[in-house]
Amino acid sequence: MDETIARIVTDLESQAPISLSFLKDLQVLLDYTLNTNDSIDFENLCTEISSRNLSLSSLTNAISSAIDSGPTNLSIFGSKVYLSLLLSPNSPVFTLFTPMAFLSLLRVVRRAFKNLSGVSSEGAGSRSQGAKKKGRKNVGQRKNSGETRDFLENEVEEVGFEVKDLLCVLERLEMVLGLVHLGRFPDCLKGLILTVCEIPVMAVDFSQNLVSFGRLCELCSRVLSEVLKAEHGNQGDSAAEVLKALTPLIFLTKSQARSFGLGFVVNRMVGMGRNSGEIRKAVLNLPKHMVRKAPEKAEPRGLAVESIMEVVKVLDFEDQVEFADYVVKMSQGNTQFRLLAVDLIPVLMVSLRDPLGLDSDDGFKGSWGLRCVEALIQRCSDITAGIRAKALTNLAHLVGSLSGIEKSRAVLKEVMGFGNDRNMSFEGGLNDLLRRRCMDEKAAVRKAALVLVSKLTALLCGELDEELLKTVGMDCSDPLVSIRKAAITALSEAFRIHSTHTVTKEWLHSVLRLITDNETSIQEECENLFLELVLDRVSNAGSTSSSCNDSFHHELNDKKNSLDMKIELLYPEGVLGLLKEICNGEVASWVKKICTSLGKKKRLRSNVVISLQNIIKTSESLWLNHSKQIQKWTAPPGAWFLLSEVSAFLPKAVDWEFLHHHWQLLDKYKPVHELKSPLEQDVNEGMVDIESNSLAWAGDRVFLLQTISNVSVELPPEPAADLAHNFLKRLEEFNMHSTEVNAHVKALKTLCKRKALHSEEADSLVIKWVHQLLSKASQVLDMHLSEIADANKDSALLTPKTLAIEKGTREAATSSTLESRSITAVFTIGSLVVICPSADLKAIIPVLYTIITSGSSDRKSNRLHRAALSLKQTAPSLYIQAWLTMGKICLADGKLAKRYLPLFVQELEKSDCAALRNNIVVIMADFCVRYTALVDCYMLKITKCLRDTCELVRRQTFILLSRLLQRDYVKWRGVLFLRFLLCLIDDSEKIRQLADFLFGNILKAKAPLLAYNSFVEAIFVLNDCNAHTGRSNAQSLQNETRPFSIRGNDENSRSKRMHIYTTLLKQMAPEHLLATFAKVCAEILAAASDGMLCLEDVTGQSVLQDAFVILSSKEIKIQSNRGSSFEAADVEEDGGDSGGALAKGRAITQAVRKSLIQNTIPIFIELKRLLESKNSPLIGSLMECLRILLKDYKNEIDDLLVADRQLQKELVYDMQKYESTKARSTAANAVATMQRSEAYNSPADRKVRNSSALKSKLPETLKSDTKVASAVADALAAATARSVLREVNNGVSTPPLSAMGVPKLKSCMRETASRGDRPANVIESLRRRQSFDSDDEN
Repeated sequence: MDETIARIVTDLESQAPISLSFLKDLQVLLDYTLNTNDSIDFENLCTEISSRNLSLSSLTNAISSAIDSGPTNLSIFGSKVYLSLLLSPNSPVFTLFTPMAFLSLLRVVRRAFKNLSGVSSEGAGSRSQGAKKKGRKNVGQRKNSGETRDFLENEVEEVGFEVKDLLCVLERLEMVLGLVHLGRFPDCLKGLILTVCEIPVMAVDFSQNLVSFGRLCELCSRVLSEVLKAEHGNQGDSAAEVLKALTPLIFLTKSQARSFGLGFVVNRMVGMGRNSGEIRKAVLNLPKHMVRKAPEKAEPRGLAVESIMEVVKVLDFEDQVEFADYVVKMSQGNTQFRLLAVDLIPVLMVSLRDPLGLDSDDGFKGSWGLRCVEALIQRCSDITAGIRAKALTNLAHLVGSLSGIEKSRAVLKEVMGFGNDRNMSFEGGLNDLLRRRCMDEKAAVRKAALVLVSKLTALLCGELDEELLKTVGMDCSDPLVSIRKAAITALSEAFRIHSTHTVTKEWLHSVLRLITDNETSIQEECENLFLELVLDRVSNAGSTSSSCNDSFHHELNDKKNSLDMKIELLYPEGVLGLLKEICNGEVASWVKKICTSLGKKKRLRSNVVISLQNIIKTSESLWLNHSKQIQKWTAPPGAWFLLSEVSAFLPKAVDWEFLHHHWQLLDKYKPVHELKSPLEQDVNEGMVDIESNSLAWAGDRVFLLQTISNVSVELPPEPAADLAHNFLKRLEEFNMHSTEVNAHVKALKTLCKRKALHSEEADSLVIKWVHQLLSKASQVLDMHLSEIADANKDSALLTPKTLAIEKGTREAATSSTLESRSITAVFTIGSLVVICPSADLKAIIPVLYTIITSGSSDRKSNRLHRAALSLKQTAPSLYIQAWLTMGKICLADGKLAKRYLPLFVQELEKSDCAALRNNIVVIMADFCVRYTALVDCYMLKITKCLRDTCELVRRQTFILLSRLLQRDYVKWRGVLFLRFLLCLIDDSEKIRQLADFLFGNILKAKAPLLAYNSFVEAIFVLNDCNAHTGRSNAQSLQNETRPFSIRGNDENSRSKRMHIYTTLLKQMAPEHLLATFAKVCAEILAAASDGMLCLEDVTGQSVLQDAFVILSSKEIKIQSNRGSSFEAADVEEDGGDSGGALAKGRAITQAVRKSLIQNTIPIFIELKRLLESKNSPLIGSLMECLRILLKDYKNEIDDLLVADRQLQKELVYDMQKYESTKARSTAANAVATMQRSEAYNSPADRKVRNSSALKSKLPETLKSDTKVASAVADALAAATARSVLREVNNGVSTPPLSAMGVPKLKSCMRETASRGDRPANVIESLRRRQSFDSDDEN
């Protein structure tokens, strides 16, 4: 060692830069000293250095210089030597330790790890390629030691030092901390903490092949643990620095460094906090610090929430509750804090114990969970859409988590305000909140609200608010597919759990209609739900009733309940109510589509058919057991209907004996008051119950016939022939109701096909009995018309009085049997034409033509030429059925359609019968499909029915034309689209909803440019202005267009037009909004300034005023996020990128500014001058529009009007003048209103009132506007002055000038002779003058 010491001292004495050999010699010496714990060699070194007149500080300075300026390998070796020097026995630590050397050591460590991470990331690819070239296999089977050794060797070659030296430095750094107390060196302490916390982050990059990464993290943990000891200064300050440095590590995503940071806090610091109050305090503040440092984006924020909760979980319960209260307060902060609080609350509620106070003596009212839930519900109404959506989603997850625990279900209901009078402490309660959120303008909010409704359904066992159910049902028609799916799920969950009448009705009307949806996945979901919630329930109910039928009958006979109640008890889950609702008029068509689709996919099961038969049998059996007459029995409503639909695909499952029995039953026993014709329905007005029973009986017969028709393929030949004969016999009697005729005809045709051996024979059989029926129907009609003609012939020679007596006697004596048979015969003809279009109708058509033209003055037929009254008045049902049958005939014969089509259009325009107009609209729609070119020229006359006086006709016309337009039988050209716009403001709510769906959903996807192309024309048409066409307002043209305009300047008309405009604007893309803005300016404002739009005309003024309102509306404003369904927060939550939308928004904003510069401002200025010259009342609307347009560009007015500074000043002055005038007018009206209300007070109260008291009564909207508030103050001051003067004038007279404390005027009494009395009069007039109220009162 003496030689080593000599070399060390010699090198040190030479004052040359430290070499690697010098450090190696010194390291050998120090290693020997440390290993043997013998300080003799180190003491010899110190003695030798002293003998050369050198100090130990020179040694540390030299090592520090090498650490600072040397290459990495030299710096690492120097750091190791420096730490070994401090650790040597009997080493003068306070002499050798310097802050600069320690900081240099920390810099070297950071630089070394950065070099390692850089080399690892750059060389990973090359090393992997080299491994492939060498053909290495089974790499995973190498031992850890060999793997580490290979890696370390590679690293030595690439970075110039060994990693083990770096690990050794960290180990010796830990030992040094036991000797050196860094409390006196705060910079060193802080640098050490930052360095150690950065090491795991930098080491992650090369830790994939480094097995010792865990060892490295353990070293870092030990170093930080040493730092937290009391020897290194205040433990609270040290803990705070450590936690601040670890927070970025904890927020890292998918990194092992995150595990290190969390593990050190949770496992080390929390344990140390139990022994140190200062460390515990720092740990308690860590979650709050993490909240403030949490990132904003969704995924990192979610990891931050997880990290915060990992820390909160290890805290004491009292500290956890304190943090929960902190989160509640945080929910009232800025946007970032509110969003983070919304994420934290559900995790706190689920992770921490007893959130609802179940184990507490105070109950839930004092629980911290109640405060959290209330804060979360408050955020459901947040101003930011992203927070609203997140709050609703998290509240749904919270409800789903806590409702699974039986003990917490009841408490959760109480907490959320259900089941008590509390109903939440928020406005409107939770139900009202959900209704508003389900109709929110943002799609993400609506979807989250529907998810919450689904979760609440399970909590409340399906007992949802009725209004909320309707709102969810409306969401089933939302334009967005995701919203419709969420609404279907929510409503189906309620129906699945709680099948009340309200829920069942809403589900059937809202969900089943989606079988016609454009989205295939929604159609499939609708089919699946119908299969589960309807058909499976019916199957289960039918099988249950059949198994316990006998035992249940005896039990029911002992009770005194009504029969309906007994049947309801027999079939639980509201099955009978469900069957009754599915045969509803609107629902039935959707059920047919669903059953057809399920049948084609072979998803229907025979259990449904068997169960429906059991339900019908059980109902009949119960009826007979109660000794009731069988002729009054009807099956449960909807049972026969559903059986008729499913039997078409399951004919083998239907029992023929069952059908035969019920056919004989319904055919043999008829209701006492059988419903034979529509005429008798009008006569028997007082027999509602009997009619209802008769309708049910007729409906059962129709559905039974349809079922027989469906299963006729499976019938034996002989029963089929007997049934066919029975059907034909009944048809020939013409005494059935029209609802039964179609069923008989269809069943008869099916049975003929079954009876025939081949198709030609079946066709001949059908034609044979069709002609037989047509002949007999013709005979019935001829007989009826002859009777009418004879009656009119006999009465032609009688006086009017005698005619009336004879006519009344004859009507009283004879029945309307023949007329009823004629009506049925006409309807039967139409049914026969449908199934056999080739039938010979030569004898029928003239008769029908005679009937439909009987009321026309120019009719050519002479069959009823002596009729005093037309059949339109005497037999309206026959008249209507004749038109309907003629329409069916024309559908089968194109030549007849071309001939009689004008008659249909004429009757549509002139008829005063709503039922007939409705039928003709349906006929014309069918004509449009069959004969598109023929009907196209009459389309404008058909669209007049959109403004029909009858709601049914308007709705039918709208639905039929909408279908034709969707199928492209009719084109959106001409005024057709403009006439449809009036349906948006129809008096009927149903029509308005249909119109909103058409424009907002169907047309937006099918014809996105339609609203843009027709917008300007719509403004003229709705105001009944023809300036854009150049035609004059002729009387005939006004009569044509007036029903489709909303003419007038009253508030109601303007609001209706504005509703249409906003609906169209909402369908446009941002670029189309910009183009629409330019078109309105060019085609309306520019036309007005050029004189092409007459401003003296009322319609022209309305058009211009509407243009001003449109240009200033918020719907036409271009926003950066327009065109997207969500805000930026919504896009972020879905993981999307809003950069493209923002860039597009900026480009559009620049285009708007350019458009304002080039087009808008010059037009507005020219129009302003024109309106001012004419003293037009529209100047106010123009200035208001201009003020709103330039509201967002006030700072850019100089740029917009850079070419004309004088014009800029004039425009700014005019805008300011207009705003001040408007403010004074608003203030005057407000003050006048308040004074009128004060007039009803007593005089004493009015004296007490002052201006400040009146000002306090102003609405908040006026107080917030500074200009209006200032004008109100001026008006109140003027009113007060006028009141004072008025009281002075009505009371004591004004004192003379001599009594006033003012400078006295020299008397002029002595000069009256020379100067007259004019000065005295002038003074007197000045004394009496009231200058305060001269302007306002005049």
